[in-house]
Amino acid sequence: MTDTLRAPAQPLLARYAESLFWMARYLERAENLARVLDVTQTFEASGRPAQAWESVVRINADEAEFARRYGQATPEAVRRFYLLDADNPTSIPAAVAAARQNARILRPLISTEMWTQLNVFHGWVSALTEEEIAGDGLSRLCSRLKESVQLNTGITEGTFYRDQGWHFLQLGRVIERADQTTRLLDIKYHLLLPSLADVGSALDLSQWHALLRAAAGYHAFRRVHPRELTPRAVADFLLLDGAFPRSVLLCVRQAEWALEQLRSRYGLRGTREAAERAEELRAGLEERSIDRIVEAGLHEFLDWVQRMLIAIAGAVGTAFFRDWRPGAASPG
Repeated sequence: MTDTLRAPAQPLLARYAESLFWMARYLERAENLARVLDVTQTFEASGRPAQAWESVVRINADEAEFARRYGQATPEAVRRFYLLDADNPTSIPAAVAAARQNARILRPLISTEMWTQLNVFHGWVSALTEEEIAGDGLSRLCSRLKESVQLNTGITEGTFYRDQGWHFLQLGRVIERADQTTRLLDIKYHLLLPSLADVGSALDLSQWHALLRAAAGYHAFRRVHPRELTPRAVADFLLLDGAFPRSVLLCVRQAEWALEQLRSRYGLRGTREAAERAEELRAGLEERSIDRIVEAGLHEFLDWVQRMLIAIAGAVGTAFFRDWRPGAASPG
């Protein structure tokens, strides 16, 4: 891997491509975690609060580390772990700090507005207190977290130059987004499958509403399914809808498009392996119905999707980044 990515015009340094990829991933991760924390209070209403908060830990694959440091997954402990604990690499403070560190490397590329907003965001998150995450304050806090990431996304959309770097940024965002959607669906789908007595009840419906809200998809889902709210319809929407921004299928199509732009417009032949993996994943999604997926095993299918996303990210990293290795994070 060379230190410079060749292009028809100005080249892009590999460290910039890597930092753009990871800055986008970390910000997307922070927003998704805020969404999950925000709706978990709704899942508590099922009468299984411990299971609801344990699912947050499971979504992030943090069971062993959380148990070592906190023991039981109480609401207070889970909130502290993900909202205050900067030493937890999967926490929101850690994600925002990592995004800012990558943005620092990118100062020659990003606008003053992007950098300033991210600095303000980082300063606020770093100063969060126990009082701010307690009780009903959690919902207000998560709303502000989501809005802060969305503000950065909007500033980026309006100010970032559309060259190679833009496509690496998009790759990071949509790969992370697809991964987060599969994690959310994998954990919550089986948690929410109701007993026969609960089907169609107000509690049952509110739980599925909460799952859609966690994926920022409630209103979009209702546009497509105005009278249907079933587990399979929700899974179909989050996995296979071709127009919902957070569906796995649309994210994979966007990743495929970004890779094609890097190849055809900028002559980056190193995209071949990643593009092949993205094409394989897209085809696997497009050729299956949700009925076929559920009957064959939703968990197993989502596990395959996650492995393919890891393979796509790995192929991009191996081809273009300085020191990619399995499980690599951002450049330090």
